[in-house]
Amino acid sequence: MQGVERVDRELLDAEALVGHLVPEGSMFAFLAAHRRDVFADGEFEDLFPSGRGRPSIPASVMASILVLQTLHDLSDRETAEAARCDLRWKVATGMALDHKGFDPSTLVYWRKRLAKSERPQRINEAVRRVVEETGIVRGRGKRAVDSTILADAVATQDTITQLIAAIRRVRRVVPGGAEAIAAVCTGHDYSGPGKPSIDWDEPGAKDTLVSALVNDANALVEAFAGVDLDEQAQAALALLALVAGQDVEPAEGSDGTDGRWRIARKVAPDRVISTVDTEARHTRKSPEARRDGYRAHVVAEPETGIITDEALTKAAGTENSDPGVAEKFLAADDKVATGEATTPTEDGDDEDGVDGAGAREWYGDSAYGTGDLRGAIDDAGHEAVIKPKPLQAPVEGGFTVDDFTVDEEAGTVGCPAGHTRPISRTRVASFGALCRGCPLRERCTTSKTGRKIVLHQRDDLLRRARRDWAAQPELREKYRTFRPNVERVISQIASRGGRRIKLRYRGTEKNNAWLTRRTAGLNLRNLVGRGLTRTAGVWVLAAQTA
Repeated sequence: MQGVERVDRELLDAEALVGHLVPEGSMFAFLAAHRRDVFADGEFEDLFPSGRGRPSIPASVMASILVLQTLHDLSDRETAEAARCDLRWKVATGMALDHKGFDPSTLVYWRKRLAKSERPQRINEAVRRVVEETGIVRGRGKRAVDSTILADAVATQDTITQLIAAIRRVRRVVPGGAEAIAAVCTGHDYSGPGKPSIDWDEPGAKDTLVSALVNDANALVEAFAGVDLDEQAQAALALLALVAGQDVEPAEGSDGTDGRWRIARKVAPDRVISTVDTEARHTRKSPEARRDGYRAHVVAEPETGIITDEALTKAAGTENSDPGVAEKFLAADDKVATGEATTPTEDGDDEDGVDGAGAREWYGDSAYGTGDLRGAIDDAGHEAVIKPKPLQAPVEGGFTVDDFTVDEEAGTVGCPAGHTRPISRTRVASFGALCRGCPLRERCTTSKTGRKIVLHQRDDLLRRARRDWAAQPELREKYRTFRPNVERVISQIASRGGRRIKLRYRGTEKNNAWLTRRTAGLNLRNLVGRGLTRTAGVWVLAAQTA
């Protein structure tokens, strides 16, 4: 059953005895005074529907602990130790000085209950209600988007390690897996730990081992073809088939039918980098810096730093790209602003504090400057204050796509030499033979087949954005003023105490839950720094009461 906090104080109540040692205006002092106002017990009653058994830790206490844990980036064991030994934590959570704390597994238990519930992000929702009630973002029409890569909680595995680990997983979880491995696998002893004993500096030995492991994997998958298996066993075999194909290619002079393989000379676009966490991915934040892990996306109100939405995704894939997730943020924001996602209050404003009127200004760096995102922003009636992507000319110092004129009404493209070609159904204009003997060819293309112009469906918006960026210094000034502010938010999310945060969980779902708790804690800390208090049952900021 759900536990509730006692109304009366215990004899050794930490707040009564040492509360004066906790700095005013800190998160600890705020939670000591208002944890039950932010995280009301009634919001968590559905987690304990039976009403029987030993009372749990009160919801207001556990929600506060989970927020503090993510803010301080502590493990479950470190969190339990802090709650037992740190006076600040005891004051913040209403514990007695001699309270023995709780077992670290209690945190796992609560996270699982939240994850399985109909409202898994209720801690974040509770803080958003506080944000809404203060009205700190009401009437503010700017939104800035950005993302960062967070390192995953597992080690990146090479191809050989993955193949062996995937076969060992089949041995553990697939009924009859051990017998099948003994019957069809000859490349390695999969019953023991460690890597094979070969000369790792000898390329031929490595290729021989890769061939043996891939052949074992294929034979094992074939052995269970058509066998009725449960979901866990099917997943193990599917993972084995994936790792046996993503990183290898036929050896030189082979088509793969002779069983000769080698590690592929390029990385698969959506490569699984670990059999322990199959959702972690390779990615590049820049051409020089390759990172492994997940991508954390946020949208914030740049003048206040309040985070209005967040999402943690795989680090690879078009749907997980910066502009792809930003489109989802845009759609969610429009639902809130129009009242579709909230219940209007009596005074006509929406519950989230958005007045539902006026256009937004969406800020982002050049990674967000795609035609699709600009089109979505324009269709929603908002303004994109996004730095355009620089144009690359096929010839250094030569003509870019902007030197070609596009007539959408006539369906034609004109080149600098005065030639005109129609736009095809796939939005391509091919000049082909017209480039032969053209006096401007050396400044236009090096292609033997002539210049081709590929147009985006929203080419007009891309061209207008580049023109406006060059012609309107006030647009660039707005960008320089407000866009960098979201980088401060990203830094707060991705670092703690001057070091880069490393995720502690496996899989997108669990890490996304962590991100929502962290943004909740950062928003609450932001408000506390602005003098958040509760007056006559209403959340207000210090400036509002002055």
